[in-house]
Amino acid sequence: MFNNLTQRLSDSLKKIINKGRLTEENIKETIREVRKALLEADVALSVIKKFIENVKKKSIGHEINKSLTPGQEFIKIVKHELIFAMGEKNHSLNFSIEPPAVILVVGLQGSGKTTSLAKLGKWIKNKYKKKILITSTDTYRAAAIEQLKILSDQIEIDFFESDKHNTPIEITKNAIKYAKLKLYDVLLIDTAGRLHIDKKMMNEIQQIQVISKAIETLLIVDSMMGQDAINMAKIFNNDLLISGIILTKTDGDSRSGIALSMRYITGKPIKFIGTGEKIISLEPFHPERIADRILGMNDIMSLIEDIEEKVDQSQIQKLTKKLKKGHDFNLNDFLTQIKQMKKIGGLNYFANKFSINHQLSNNTSLLNTDKNTLKKIEAMICSMTPKERIKPIIIKGSRKRRIALGSGTQIQDVNKLLKNFDDIRRIMKKIKTDGIAKVIRGIKNMLPKKF
Repeated sequence: MFNNLTQRLSDSLKKIINKGRLTEENIKETIREVRKALLEADVALSVIKKFIENVKKKSIGHEINKSLTPGQEFIKIVKHELIFAMGEKNHSLNFSIEPPAVILVVGLQGSGKTTSLAKLGKWIKNKYKKKILITSTDTYRAAAIEQLKILSDQIEIDFFESDKHNTPIEITKNAIKYAKLKLYDVLLIDTAGRLHIDKKMMNEIQQIQVISKAIETLLIVDSMMGQDAINMAKIFNNDLLISGIILTKTDGDSRSGIALSMRYITGKPIKFIGTGEKIISLEPFHPERIADRILGMNDIMSLIEDIEEKVDQSQIQKLTKKLKKGHDFNLNDFLTQIKQMKKIGGLNYFANKFSINHQLSNNTSLLNTDKNTLKKIEAMICSMTPKERIKPIIIKGSRKRRIALGSGTQIQDVNKLLKNFDDIRRIMKKIKTDGIAKVIRGIKNMLPKKF
């Protein structure tokens, strides 16, 4: 979503990075380019005007931090204004109410509302360990209730069966009564997609909001809609007083202006962004991290959170204990780590998270891997004998042919796997001799520096 804006801003800011001081004259061209980049990203004109005005005001005559160059200070100002436009901080969900805390999900039909509700349920379950109930009041769309039931089964969250012959108001009342009876912590209510100009449907959802006493009313916004989404959000907010926004389809080719405009125009925070089709592809919206991503900086905190939530920590602890006891890192251990990496999203996940695709386009060994790379590695290791996994040094010509044949790969794939494994094993040995802190410092020095 942010790739085009990142590239445009990077090109613009390069021109000022090494300037000795900031003057109205030497920032004029850069500000002009920044304005163009924001316009191309479909940022609302009122937001661009205020953004440029603030950057100018804070740049000219600004006292320079001693640890930064004037050019770096200018980029710091741009970053601050990006954060300010997007809401300055992450706004978490509000559960401070006597259970069940009711969360209402609203939006236009086709915005990804039902899937987003399931993703949100999964996220709340993983993050807060809450007892959750899901229900649907969408009696208008064929199979809408069944779709949510299937999703709730996938994420292993209880589903309140709503009768399509009941009205949405009756379903809401029955679900709340059941949630209280069974002591649920959270009740997630999916509503029918509706046009913001449909007064009858808007009146219905207002009644649901009042009856449910929803502590959160989240508006699902399709980021592909551009400026139309902002107008829609303003009307929904006027009628319903929404508490926050979930942006969907941010992994697509949509321009990023909506993320920069939505908070400023509506006054409501973006709480989450949908980053893919998988049920785990939902992230809390952190303005500072998004600003870092837009400016081509590294999104390390978001990566760490993903690892903490999706990786089996017990497996990491087992490996750590094994290495401490002096055992060698073998292909069985490597296979375990490959399975963990698949949970996060694979090699391309790291490239996207760190926004380094354009920086490493020439590094074919690192990024030119198709989406089945991890599956191929897993298949090759599974085609090895127990002895080969423990002592890969014995894998020579005939063994390589057998492994390639058994895994449906080529001998050169097996060679590449063994080489990569050898590199990783050397790192593991270094951890044993130098300690993890020294190795991490070495890795940190390889990463691009923040301004």
